[in-house]
This record gives sequence, structure tokens and C-alpha cells, in this order.
Amino acid sequence: MIRPYMGLMPKVPSSCYVDVSAQVIGDVVLGEHASIWMNTVVRGDVHYIHIGRNTNIQDNSVLHGMLGKWPVVLGDDVTVGHTATLHGCVIEDRCLIGMGVIILNGARVGHDSIIAAGTLIPEGTVVEPGSLWMGAPGKFRRKLTEEEKASILTYRTNYLGYKENYLRELGQ
Repeated sequence: MIRPYMGLMPKVPSSCYVDVSAQVIGDVVLGEHASIWMNTVVRGDVHYIHIGRNTNIQDNSVLHGMLGKWPVVLGDDVTVGHTATLHGCVIEDRCLIGMGVIILNGARVGHDSIIAAGTLIPEGTVVEPGSLWMGAPGKFRRKLTEEEKASILTYRTNYLGYKENYLRELGQ
């Protein structure tokens, strides 16, 4: 469901897919070809949420900001795995956020990074570009290889295909 809050309606280009079971509320802007999957909540009620082009937010994820302080900003070509929680954080371009990841207020994930499944990124953490982080709390493990950085776009490409299939099913 796409719905307004306090007079602000989400901006969703026609190239996007938002599943009927998802909740996209208030001050939310989706970039071209973004996709929001089953039972995901993108709650732009207390601060804005910007999701870049070709970015996918997978099933049961939650995006929410902190009142007056921390928005949620995702760059282009980001994949957010199932059941991730992104709260008041910035994710730069071409990142893979694994399943079950939690990223908290004021954290910033640099471009071309992977946050491994189940990782907790504490408040205010800065993940340098091109990094692999794992654990709870998350810790830097190593720099990604060029091949690993390129592999991040595989997930983006897969989800662009899924998006097109779902839009076709809906006759769009």
C-alpha cells in the first residue's frame, strides 16, 4: 500500500515495483526501477526516506528514520536482503546489505561494500568504501576484491528482472 502521511505522498515512478503487501508511507522518494518487496515497511513518517535507482528492498525489511535527526538514504544499485532493518542510516551506491542485517542511527556504509547476513552495525559506525563487515557488533573483516565488488551488481540485475516479471504480471 502506498499512502500519504501528514499530507506527504510517496513519490513512486511508474518503472518501480511496490508489492501490494508492502507499506510505503509519507515522505518517501523511490528512484527509477527501484523495487519494494513483500511485507516490507518503508515508513517516512518522522523523517524522509530516499531510495536510489535500481535499488531493491527485499521481503519483511523495515526502513525508518529518527524524528528530526536521522533520515534513511540509500544510493543507486543497492540490494537489501530479506528482514533487514535500516534505521536512520546512509547506504551509499552499489552495496549489498545481507539478510537480517540491522543498521542503526547515524551509521554510514560506504559504496561498494558488503554487510554480511546477520550483522549489527551500531549507531554512528562508518563503514569505509569497499569493505566487508560481519558480526554482532559488526567489525571490519577485510577490503573487497574487485571481483567481489562487481558481484554486488549481480543481485541488482536479478531483482531488476524479477521486477519486470512482476510488473508484466500486473499488466504494467
